[in-house]
Amino acid sequence: MSISTTIKAIQDIMRQDAGVDGDAQRLSQLTWMLFLKIFDDRESEYELDSAYQSPIPAHLRWRAWAANPEGLTGETLLQFVDGQLFPALKDQEKMLASDNPRARVVHDVFVDAYNYMKSGTLLRQVVNRINEIDFTSSQDRHLFNDLYEKILRDLQGAGNAGEYYTPRAVTQFMVDMTDPQLGEVVLDPACGTGGFLVCALEHIRSQYVRNDADLKTLQTSIRGIEKKPLPHLLAITNLILHDIEVPQVIRDNTLTRRPYKDYDEADQVDVILTNPPFGGMEEPGVEQNFPQNFQTKETADLFLALIVKLLKNKAGRGAIVLPDGSLFGEGIKTRLKEHLLSACNLHTIVRLPKGVFNPYTGINTNLLFFTKGQPTQDVWYFEHPTPPDRKNYSKTRPIEIAEFDLEKAWWQNRVENEYAWRVSIDEIRARNFNLDIKNPSTVDPTHIDPAILLASYQKQLTEIASLRSALKDELAQALKTD
Repeated sequence: MSISTTIKAIQDIMRQDAGVDGDAQRLSQLTWMLFLKIFDDRESEYELDSAYQSPIPAHLRWRAWAANPEGLTGETLLQFVDGQLFPALKDQEKMLASDNPRARVVHDVFVDAYNYMKSGTLLRQVVNRINEIDFTSSQDRHLFNDLYEKILRDLQGAGNAGEYYTPRAVTQFMVDMTDPQLGEVVLDPACGTGGFLVCALEHIRSQYVRNDADLKTLQTSIRGIEKKPLPHLLAITNLILHDIEVPQVIRDNTLTRRPYKDYDEADQVDVILTNPPFGGMEEPGVEQNFPQNFQTKETADLFLALIVKLLKNKAGRGAIVLPDGSLFGEGIKTRLKEHLLSACNLHTIVRLPKGVFNPYTGINTNLLFFTKGQPTQDVWYFEHPTPPDRKNYSKTRPIEIAEFDLEKAWWQNRVENEYAWRVSIDEIRARNFNLDIKNPSTVDPTHIDPAILLASYQKQLTEIASLRSALKDELAQALKTD
């Protein structure tokens, strides 16, 4: 049975429970249970080292209360989960009493988690279904990607996935072009479910890791911050499954962790990859953490200001997703763009076609690539074309990584063509830092000579009349034959 089928069966069981109300609670319930199962399966590997100590008390480990299909059930199981498991794992003083870094990971996962189920019998059925998945098996670990995608789709159905989902192909392209390397610290300050972090991890591992010492270096190089509990839990789980023993993912709001002015060189990182929430507004007072000329309630703008601050002053590299509004916006947006262009070399803007983020949002988006330390002299634009066999992207036909081969082939040998064009900093200044610059190779139909448009229209009418006449002749011939 596939993992997706197992998860669907679990959700069907949860729908019978009176305490679980809606998809969001079902997914939250599922993810903390999956976390414990995955953590326990990974611990069975860690225990090959005799010095390993679990951060979870022995009687609370998954293997102790969940692994036996004939074990705790009914009211006894419910009382154990509500009365022992959750209180213990949420207890900060006890969980963090040791110096075991994994204890903080477990505590941070459970501090905002809840058991919504009210039937211990149904809870046992869910546990037994989860036990069908073996996360020590390479096949099941590989299939977790399918499960992960299903959870994301279900989150979208629950009404909140658009806040932290980036198409896999976009994530992969941004990582490939930024090329994080071994020993560099990679940060996603709005990491959601960890897509950029896992992609960067796999990139470094495949390109630069050669031995166990390299793997050890990699363990502390991937860092994230996420303020919402459910995506935070998914990010932690995803990284553990990808062999990060102690994920460096903090549950916090990056924009309120500390004032902008308090960040210094010790806080700076080599690479930032992120899709900051756009279209959202921060609560009153958050903007006070920022300099007056950057103060706004718009989330994406505040992230852009902070990202520039957090990159290393020499050759720190950033790749971020921003909507069209950030390119042409005025006021504070103008000041932010001027700051970005003076502090960094904004060398590339990839303009994505409509629908890339469907069905989560229809907003037009752009990928900005920049390096800190030198001001921008020229900005290269690349307009990503929609494949000729479709008008739009969709959930069933998303953008694919192979489509970015055009950009990759052009990246190191840049020339202007039907997709790419270059704009000087002088022209951008003259535009008051409006970066919403259209492809000069694209003809705007509103600017075509009316006589040319009329001639084209007449030609189309003639072609339609000819086609209609041919169809009438064929139909008449067919009727005559009959």
